[in-house]
Amino acid sequence: QVQLVESGGGLVQAGDSLRLSCAASGRTFSTTYAMGWFRQAPGKEREFVVGVIWTGMMFNVADSVKGRFTASRDNAKNTVYLEMHRLKAEDTAVYYCAADPDAARIHSPQAAYWGQGTQVTVSS
Repeated sequence: QVQLVESGGGLVQAGDSLRLSCAASGRTFSTTYAMGWFRQAPGKEREFVVGVIWTGMMFNVADSVKGRFTASRDNAKNTVYLEMHRLKAEDTAVYYCAADPDAARIHSPQAAYWGQGTQVTVSS
């Protein structure tokens, strides 16, 4: 099994920055797994934000966060990060981390493993 634990969420003001972390553990977890960040705002469907393959390269960055959010990973720590800058009120959501052995699946709700989420609230 694989466990994912997100942290770093909180209440910030518009224009601020925040860094989320997602720590992975479990006997079956591998640093070759693709990782991804999703978010879900109240009353909306879960939205894919960005994916990160095992080399640290980002892919499929959502247009709504392009140029403001950066994902990275530290394979030595089994941790993936989401650096968020110039935050806007519309970035308010619960942010989820996902992992999957197949990078092609990481951007979908069918990703194999999910964290519990961390709340990010941006006040305007």
